Amino acid sequence: MELSRRKFIKGGLVAAGAAAALGGVGVVRGLFADGITGEEKGQNQSGNAGQTVNSPRALRYLDLEQSGELERREKALWALFEPCRLCPRLCGANRASGVAGMCTAAQNFKVASFGPHFGEETPLRGRNGSGTIFFSNCNLLCVFCLNWQIAHRGDGEQTTHAELANMMLNLQRRGCHNINLVTPTHLIPHIIKALRLAIAEGLTLPLLYNSSGYESLEALRLLDGIVDVYLPDFKYQDSALGVRFSKGAPDYTLHTAAAIKEMHRQVGVLQQADGVAQRGLLIRHLVLPENLGGTDTFVRWVVSELGPETHVNIMGQYTPMFQAREHPPLDRRVTQEEFAQAMRWAREAGLRNFH
Repeated sequence: MELSRRKFIKGGLVAAGAAAALGGVGVVRGLFADGITGEEKGQNQSGNAGQTVNSPRALRYLDLEQSGELERREKALWALFEPCRLCPRLCGANRASGVAGMCTAAQNFKVASFGPHFGEETPLRGRNGSGTIFFSNCNLLCVFCLNWQIAHRGDGEQTTHAELANMMLNLQRRGCHNINLVTPTHLIPHIIKALRLAIAEGLTLPLLYNSSGYESLEALRLLDGIVDVYLPDFKYQDSALGVRFSKGAPDYTLHTAAAIKEMHRQVGVLQQADGVAQRGLLIRHLVLPENLGGTDTFVRWVVSELGPETHVNIMGQYTPMFQAREHPPLDRRVTQEEFAQAMRWAREAGLRNFH
């Protein structure tokens, strides 16, 4: 299919180090300036060789759209947009009138890059990659942010709902196993609006909600049945660290723990087909220097509150980025001994699905 009217989003907006960590997502192409083209219709379920197309009946968001419930959910999410209470900050910004919230995003939204991502966890990337869409801005804004150019500075390109829908369809045609929404919290109404356009054109991939974990229960409950796989972070076990390192995020630990429990209620333990995640929860926990993240407490919480079968990625790749060097001990990498201790804590707590 010839694409004569393209808009380009530059993957070069991501820092070189961040791009490497993101599995080499580079210059991303395939946006249609005038929305979904008729040529797309009927081609979206063919995919590439080796693609496992998700059964439409397994995707609850299709049933929600057919029944009219997805439209109702979208309206309810827009109501949380003005004044904004999409995340626990409850900043109340009138974003629909162009006022920026704590996330530094206002009425419109930006995308920094999109494409197949091969750097995610194995059940997410499969053989053909996770269909990743990197949104600009963020509601948490950590001082050690790896993607600070996107999250803090807001690098990216203004995108329409039709263009976002076409990104989803483009990723499906390229054989990706899911639609991986990175940093979606502050943009949920926009995403659902685009999702509905993509459904009308044949989208049948699981939705992956890839977030900081700092979520509003009110907004999360409106995603029940829409999101198939949740991929939240759980950074700190002490809320004082959220205030110190994440732009004064109030009650970080309380809100994130409640959000992850709600995610688990909605989708349960990670379920896979042919080694690829179809539904469920996978938690990321970044090991920080001097155990600032409270890894020992975190793993015990997971086993106690969610169960030992919960899938957890304990990450040892912390690198001082952005303003981290101004906040010791975040000014250094994690030692091998610190990471080995974190893994011992996970085993001793009784976690069974961690790496």
